[in-house]
Amino acid sequence: MATQVFKIPDSFNKDFKYTFCPGCDHGVAIRLVGEVMDELGFRENTIAATAIGCSVTLYDFLNIDAIESPHGRALAVATGVKRANPDKTVFTYSGDGDFASIGIGESLHAALRGEKITAICINNTTYGMTGGQCGPTTLVNQVTTTSPHGRNLDYYGYPIKLAEHFALCDGVAFSARVSLDSVANIRKAKQAIKKAFQVQLEGKGFGFVEILSSCPTNWRMLPEKAHDRVRNEMMPVFVPGIYKDLTI
Repeated sequence: MATQVFKIPDSFNKDFKYTFCPGCDHGVAIRLVGEVMDELGFRENTIAATAIGCSVTLYDFLNIDAIESPHGRALAVATGVKRANPDKTVFTYSGDGDFASIGIGESLHAALRGEKITAICINNTTYGMTGGQCGPTTLVNQVTTTSPHGRNLDYYGYPIKLAEHFALCDGVAFSARVSLDSVANIRKAKQAIKKAFQVQLEGKGFGFVEILSSCPTNWRMLPEKAHDRVRNEMMPVFVPGIYKDLTI
């Protein structure tokens, strides 16, 4: 049997160092973005606006131009970049706490305006970089460092379902939720990311992908058990699927 050679995407910095926790799905998500850029051939014409959180290291991996945004303001920065450079492919890469808590206003209104930007949000139901606090996507009864008795509905309310909310925005051309818990779902995630970039390249509007991801460190789980949690606890609440696709 021939040995399979692991090929680093051309879009990756060849001297990158893996900086995520063992078992973290950020590395998989960033690789998918890199593969899509290579396949669609727009890397040399790309500008990313990264956010505060674990997502901040995106530009350590990808050989692209990138701007560091203030906390929650990635889509505000990306809007300025895209309007000043309408010929560029512009995207944001954020975590759920950044995108949907402090940044929900910037994120939602960019979608409502129909900015021709691609937005990718990693949903791991917690604030990953700052210690595992309760966030906007934390599940009901989930224990975190700031909800030690679990997310209480009377106090915290319900977690936000991003893909559904963004699908309701008239300016959104594509909205999907995917998961990285299995090889089959990783393949589906790549197709969704590709579609979210394609609607931008075709000038159709805002493209959004919510990616369900594990956080073994803050969940205090081994990676395999963390993926089980994604399947058994997250996916019944955050149901994967395509919620809007104007290209159909």
